[in-house]
Amino acid sequence: MIGKYATMKMKSDRPYAEPERAARRLMEHARDFEPIQDGRIYIEKINYPMIYQDMATPAEYWAGLQFAINQGWIECHESGTFVRMKQAGADLFA
Repeated sequence: MIGKYATMKMKSDRPYAEPERAARRLMEHARDFEPIQDGRIYIEKINYPMIYQDMATPAEYWAGLQFAINQGWIECHESGTFVRMKQAGADLFA
């Protein structure tokens, strides 16, 4: 029985399993959205495409978001409804 399970592999590698890669993809989504009042980017404008189009898991999305915040690429409003791209995040695409 053990030999049968030893040969099982994951269906595919998760492309956003690394938080930095997920964060960079989030930043691409943020860049694609035209900010509204005061540079705000609605959170759903980055989480929807990440989860439903890129097929990232919620945990991968969250790890990427936290990585981007910790790197100083974006800041998240305390309400959680929007983010703002900071200069360091804009510099990723320069």
